[in-house]
Order: sequence, then C-alpha cells, then structure tokens
Amino acid sequence: MVKQMRTATSAYIYIVSDHSDTILQGLEAGADEYHEHPVNCQLLVARMHALLRRASGAFHLENALHFGHLEIRPDEGRVYRDGKEISLTRTEFRLLCELATSPNKVFARETLLDRVWGYGYFGDGRLVDVHVRRLRTKIEVRPDAPEYVVTVRGLGYRFDGEKVNQH
Repeated sequence: MVKQMRTATSAYIYIVSDHSDTILQGLEAGADEYHEHPVNCQLLVARMHALLRRASGAFHLENALHFGHLEIRPDEGRVYRDGKEISLTRTEFRLLCELATSPNKVFARETLLDRVWGYGYFGDGRLVDVHVRRLRTKIEVRPDAPEYVVTVRGLGYRFDGEKVNQH
C-alpha cells in the first residue's frame, strides 16, 4: 500500500505499527516516518507538527550543485542524473542536500537524524540506513558500489564528490 501511495503523491507517509518488521517494510517502500504502538498522542501530535514545520519552510539554497553526472537543485527540490530528473521523497531530498552541501564531510547517523528529521526525534540509526539505501537506488548508477553516498564504517555517511563548476 505504501508503494502505491508513494507513486501517487510526494506527501509525507506516516506509519503507526507495533511490529518492527512492518515499520521497516513501510520505510523501505517509501514511508517517511513511523511511530510504534502504544501510541502516545502528545508525542504523535508533536511529531506531526515538526513534519509540517519542516515541510513549510525547509531550506533554500540558490545555486544548483553539480557533481559529475549528478545535479542537485535545492531551491527547486529537483535532482538530475545525466540530465534525467530523479523522483525523490521529501525526506530523501533533505538527506541528499544535507550530505551534498558539505561534500567529503562525515555525518554521524545521529547528526543526520537531528538535521533531517528534527531535533528531539527519537528514532534510531536504522531509519537513516533505510533512507540512504533508498536514496542510493535512485541516484547511484551502481547502488551496491556507491559513487556519491558512501558509508564510513563505524562513523556514518559521507557524500563523495567534487563540485563541478557550470558556466
């Protein structure tokens, strides 16, 4: 069901479940967030407000970023590989921009959780891993041998790439 929703909309998809397997499958299929049972209504509402705040005024960068075959246009919310637009979820796009705006810098999973999902988010590093894996399948020519989003064992992730100036 999540895959069908993701193909039809770029809206945030929020999963509520008491099964970690269901949550993991949902995230891999395209969900952006999750909440485990039992549901704490105050926490659920706070997370929804945080999502809405991030969606309404995320961040704005003025110029496109060029890395080899990859072009990222943060101000437009678009990504291109070899001139063809790649469809990313909002979370995947925020994650990519967070990494690509500081190329070659290593980001711990916890840092990415704070910057992409928001301070006070009580998820674990698996959420970042799932989104990185999905992002790689979309932007990398060979996701199993990533060129751009690279794992730094024991530390986190790094965006490998030298910016290419476009005239």
